Amino acid sequence: MPAHEQFVASNEAYVSTFDKGALPMPPAKHYIVVTCMDARVEPASQLGIGLGDAHVIRNAGGSAKEALRSIVVSQRLLGTREVAVFHHTDCGMLTFTNEELREKVKAETPAASEIVGEIDFLPISDLEDSVKTDVAFLKESSLLLQDTVYTGWLYDVKTGKIKQVV
Repeated sequence: MPAHEQFVASNEAYVSTFDKGALPMPPAKHYIVVTCMDARVEPASQLGIGLGDAHVIRNAGGSAKEALRSIVVSQRLLGTREVAVFHHTDCGMLTFTNEELREKVKAETPAASEIVGEIDFLPISDLEDSVKTDVAFLKESSLLLQDTVYTGWLYDVKTGKIKQVV
């Protein structure tokens, strides 16, 4: 059965106890978590983030470059002043290079050959270095507010533990 066929029933169960309709739009704790879309990563439970506390931005690899647009919106319009970048062990972004993925897409979808060459899939070759590089990228961005606090973290998918890198 396709996943979407369960959406309505699952939502009805959620709505039956929902009492958070009056939460304000800005996150109460004024911070952002940038993390991976990996299904084993669940920042709310892992970091104690309640509904309405923080903005959580997810993408493949937890890339700060890819999250920049959302971070600007969050800071400039919704008052966030802290960004925590979380990458994780056993990340799929460690398993390929740009060229390997481009070749795979070209082989499977020849019509996409021209477009796929323009995409940087932002693969990761060194996990701790990727966290440091992402935090440095954010700190150096002129689009972000100067008084922002930046930290960088690793999440271990086998143990559930986090470790601060930056």
